[in-house]
Amino acid sequence: MSGARVYSKQEKLEAYWKANNRLIITLLAIWFVVSYIPPLFINQLNQIVIAGFPLGYYMGSQGSLITFVVLIFYYAFRMNKLDAQFGARDK
Repeated sequence: MSGARVYSKQEKLEAYWKANNRLIITLLAIWFVVSYIPPLFINQLNQIVIAGFPLGYYMGSQGSLITFVVLIFYYAFRMNKLDAQFGARDK
């Protein structure tokens, strides 16, 4: 006996969606922090100047957009791995 447990199709599906939901919640939490926390500290952030622009402006115009694009690519990368792990990959 190898001791390895064989999971049913329903258990695999539930584990897949649990992992998917955990990933989505984590990425949405990062999105929320990047979107809504910096404006609360805009006056303090604007005291720092980068390349002639206040940091608050730079974070709003560049930093958040870069973060959102990175989140999109990370989600696609991680979902491909989850699909392969749970056998849900397109053939």
